[in-house]
Amino acid sequence: MLELTRTPLTDGMVCLTINVPREKADGIAAAVEGILRLVETPGEATVPAVEVLPDMTPGKVLRGARGLRGLTQEQLAQAVGAQKSHISEMEREVRPIGLGMAQRLGKALAMPHKSFL
Repeated sequence: MLELTRTPLTDGMVCLTINVPREKADGIAAAVEGILRLVETPGEATVPAVEVLPDMTPGKVLRGARGLRGLTQEQLAQAVGAQKSHISEMEREVRPIGLGMAQRLGKALAMPHKSFL
């Protein structure tokens, strides 16, 4: 899953934040660093990608995927056959996401179930 958020900054720069599956984070961080090296202006400070890529947890991935698709917790709960409170607890990392639930979430959100493990 790739979620892109653009936040304009006052100095003419734009802050880009991406949420990616944990297992792909290192590769994507390296790619972003490579892109920054290509567009870098001499003397301009850049920030390493590892500093701008947030720690991804299954709950954050779930919340982001649900929000990206415009679903409420209730709608997602109905789609996967769970209670709304369980979706909330999984998003807050209070309830672990098991393999079976990850598979149902992956199907309902049209993304790899491994993103939730």
